[in-house]
Amino acid sequence: MDTAPEEGFDRVTKMVADLFDAPIALVSLVDDCRQWFKSSYGLDTPETPRDISFCQYVLTEDKPVIVVDVLGDERFRDNPLVTGDPFIRFYAGVPLRAYNGAILGTLCVIDRKERAVLAEREVARLEDFAAIIMAEADIRRIAAERDDARQTLERALDFSGIATWRYDARTGAIEWRGAVAELWGADFETALAHIDGFFDRLHPDDREAVRTVLDGSISNGTHYATEYRIEHPERGVRWIAVRADWDVRSDDAILTGISTDITEQKSRQENANLLMRELHHRMRNLFATVSAIISLTRHAATDVDDYVERISGRLDALNRAQNVLLGANFMTGSMHALLREVEAAFPRIRWSGPDLLLPENALVAMALVFNELATNAVKHGALSGASGDVDVQWTQDPEGDAPRLFRLTWTETGNHGPIGPPEKTSFGTLLMERSVRNNLGGTIERHWEPTGLVLDISLPARWRDA
Repeated sequence: MDTAPEEGFDRVTKMVADLFDAPIALVSLVDDCRQWFKSSYGLDTPETPRDISFCQYVLTEDKPVIVVDVLGDERFRDNPLVTGDPFIRFYAGVPLRAYNGAILGTLCVIDRKERAVLAEREVARLEDFAAIIMAEADIRRIAAERDDARQTLERALDFSGIATWRYDARTGAIEWRGAVAELWGADFETALAHIDGFFDRLHPDDREAVRTVLDGSISNGTHYATEYRIEHPERGVRWIAVRADWDVRSDDAILTGISTDITEQKSRQENANLLMRELHHRMRNLFATVSAIISLTRHAATDVDDYVERISGRLDALNRAQNVLLGANFMTGSMHALLREVEAAFPRIRWSGPDLLLPENALVAMALVFNELATNAVKHGALSGASGDVDVQWTQDPEGDAPRLFRLTWTETGNHGPIGPPEKTSFGTLLMERSVRNNLGGTIERHWEPTGLVLDISLPARWRDA
């Protein structure tokens, strides 16, 4: 209701008026309070109240209504449309039924003079014109729904980051819709209107492979699916995935498909591959370390129980290092996190120093050093008695110092056992020497004060602040 006049409806009302030789023909839409004329021939009034309309009876009776004796019908004799303009004396109206069966209004003819009742054939003809009107209305409704659906789909495509396209293999023309500017660049309408422009935008290293896949799809009529890089004018190199098939319903020369940006997925895949390679490398290193520890500990152990104890302690040290790496990014670990693990295993160890990020090999080496020192302190040093303590402190020279060093001091106090170097070099000592000198490129020095062992480690300062 209240829409502009339309030629299609006006043409029908004129034909109906001519066919029935009537001065007035109306397409009337009726709501709860008024009747409004979508099309009117011979009447200038745009609407009337419902309570005085003739058409309301067509709706309530759900069938055609023919009134030939208006003045003799008590429903209409005092109606303003009878007593005044347009002075109705004859009315014939048929329902306008919507696609869902609802009656929206009427198609009616009106005369200012009395007429004979319409024959069944004439009523049927009037109903045919009503059906034509509703078919016209349905076409408009379907077109409006189609346009709404297309607009909704295009908005959804914009938000989803998907571009749709149709490629004519005969002319090379490409039509685009959806999030094309986001995927291909703001100039897509001119730059990508033809297949040549499409290939110009591809990364040079991918053009030949894409051309081969497309030519194969054209030659064989098969699906077209591939991934390639493009040189986006605003966003740089991006990865695009395409899937398409031939539109056999209209023309088998039209390839219809979608394009999506998979740059982030590609980046995640590359990161995952890198991580898997790094993890594989780390696992090989870890197994090699475990194998060496098992082999060398076997020669140093005095009996089976001693062997199990030594192996368990050193594997615990490796586990502490792996816990720190797992809590971060597999590649680096925090010095503070490592010392918290050590402190949890050996509660009387106190520590202080800047938090540093250690690479995996350095973290494992430091974990093994701390484990050997703590184990020796429990067996022979400060932690063998109830009142002994260990203090660990470290510093790192500021940038610009030459040589720039990392310095760590392990200090035991409250030792109740014999104070002095061991009679022979143990495997644990060799393990610490190898970890510091060979793996970390530093030096390790031990001396025994009256209060206990003091150990100094110096390394090249290569670690970043956490």
